[in-house]
Amino acid sequence: MKNILITEKPSVAMEFAKALKINTNRKNGYLESENWIITWCVGHLVTMSYPEKYNESLKFWKLETLPFIPKDWKYEVIPAVQNQFNTIKSLLTREDIDTIYVSTDSGREGEYIYRLVDQQIGVSVKNKKRVWIDSQTEEEILRGIKEAKDLSEYDSLSDSAYLRAKEDYLIGINFSRLLTLIYGKSLANKIKEERASIAVGRVMTCVLGMIVSREREIKNFNKTKYYKVIGEFGENKNSFKAEWKTNEKSEYFESPKLYNETGFIKEEDAKDFIKKISQKSAKIKELKKSKQKQNPPLLFNLAEIQNECTKRFKIKPEETLDIIQNLYEKKLVTYPRTDARVLSTAVAKVITKNLNGIARGYKNTEIEKMINKMKQEKYPTNLEKTKYVNDKKITDHYAIIPTGQGYENFEKLPELQKQIYDVIVRRFLAIFFPPAEYNKIQITINVENETFHTSCKVCAKQGYLEILKPINKQKTQKNAEQNEEQTENNNLEILNQLKKGQEVEIINYELKEAETSPPSRYNSGNLILAMENAGKLIEDEELREQIKGAGIGTSATRGGIIEKLERIKYIQINKKTQIVTPTNKGELIYDIVRSSMPDMLNPKLTASWEKGLDLVAKKNIKPEEFMKKLEDYINSKFKKVMM
Repeated sequence: MKNILITEKPSVAMEFAKALKINTNRKNGYLESENWIITWCVGHLVTMSYPEKYNESLKFWKLETLPFIPKDWKYEVIPAVQNQFNTIKSLLTREDIDTIYVSTDSGREGEYIYRLVDQQIGVSVKNKKRVWIDSQTEEEILRGIKEAKDLSEYDSLSDSAYLRAKEDYLIGINFSRLLTLIYGKSLANKIKEERASIAVGRVMTCVLGMIVSREREIKNFNKTKYYKVIGEFGENKNSFKAEWKTNEKSEYFESPKLYNETGFIKEEDAKDFIKKISQKSAKIKELKKSKQKQNPPLLFNLAEIQNECTKRFKIKPEETLDIIQNLYEKKLVTYPRTDARVLSTAVAKVITKNLNGIARGYKNTEIEKMINKMKQEKYPTNLEKTKYVNDKKITDHYAIIPTGQGYENFEKLPELQKQIYDVIVRRFLAIFFPPAEYNKIQITINVENETFHTSCKVCAKQGYLEILKPINKQKTQKNAEQNEEQTENNNLEILNQLKKGQEVEIINYELKEAETSPPSRYNSGNLILAMENAGKLIEDEELREQIKGAGIGTSATRGGIIEKLERIKYIQINKKTQIVTPTNKGELIYDIVRSSMPDMLNPKLTASWEKGLDLVAKKNIKPEEFMKKLEDYINSKFKKVMM
């Protein structure tokens, strides 16, 4: 009797064969040895059938045939991969097969890929095991096979995968047909085309809404000028500047003349204020000196590394995913499609293996020097009681980190892939480095009942910043940073000489014109972050992690959704900047959806559907309950639109 192992790609199958150290004969679509057969899917082999396969008349779009909600679902083999499906079918139905090891990608989509094949074939072998791994290193593959659980333990994940596909299918087909039949002609006239269809998607339409809403917010934004008052204090050679801010004792506290607590609406009011205080004396009211520590950031999940690569290399999120998937298949990094930014306790216990492997792989480089510094200065490698380890924040996989292996593949990588790998390595090593330390001074100056404020923050110890310095800095950027640092140091030196209660000379008051600014457009990277946070673009990294809940789409699908919106010309992405803007067609479709079924544009609602799928996967709700809610939702939308 033989075991059969089925992977998602041929290249992955080869890695499993190497790990098992089996002599295999390469055949048409599989490998075979004395005890093992290893075969592979090539992505999806089976798909859901279109409505016309249920009834030929459904090929034609008519309102009277909608909504289309099948009771018994039909599936079919994708014609382009029929040969590989036939190969797998012949293998899975052989009489000498004892155990099937399902080794497709360890996630919801990987589960779905195999389950569709199993369902389509009607596999009768009872002994089915699920291999669940976090990297493609030899030891992890062998562990995954040894500890493989019964496939039935992943049935709830499979249920979630089937429901996700059904939800996207039903919403896509029904709402696309409905809106096209009602609004298609008027849309075609507006975009001056013979005919136009309206593509609607559970996640896609919501993301389009985020992009159009942001664009209109920018276009409708009216800049407002206001005037700040800046005071220069001290002596000419040792002067410093401070900004006025109203307080409860101020003459202008909650005054209608102010735009905000730091600025006047009218220039003449600001000038009058300067006249009133120009002959007053100034005294240091408060002086606070503090030392601040800043810890290294959390590790990368897929959304964070996609955002980082868009900022740094100006590439699309889907390209980042493809590159990290390749690094994963080359055994260099762990599984990419993860939402977690922390490690598991089990991995943290053996993390020195990763560190030692990186040191060996990065011989004679800056990275090796950094690891040597860690050893020389005895930086602790026990992470278990740190914020970087938290089993409760891990669902399927922990954060993306380097495995410390696969360096035999490194030199052959394209330069961009090497650079992205370097970014992952540096973020990983940073968590072992000490915090960055800053000296900070905050000063409040009283001019009678008015207050001026200034502060200065200087990096005293770089700590982890040493390893996270941007790579390949331009000289001009480096010089600018050095000049800025020198200025900060000078300010700190001047402020350090001051004492609470000290009178300071007023050198000058000046007006500074300021104006409000509109929100920024999304780029393809921070759009991923906004999707992860259910429509909120949160710039602060720590805050993002604290409030993260159910997002729009999943780590595996978000980049592809943005790509699809661009492909069907609802949005456009600037190749150089990755800035995302809607097309005219995209805006028109947004208006159609907003007037007919506006909740399709609501990120919270879209995220709640994703949360529902997660609850199915965790066995908190039954698949039947989710399906009933979905059918009720579709029927209610049709009633409202058709009224």
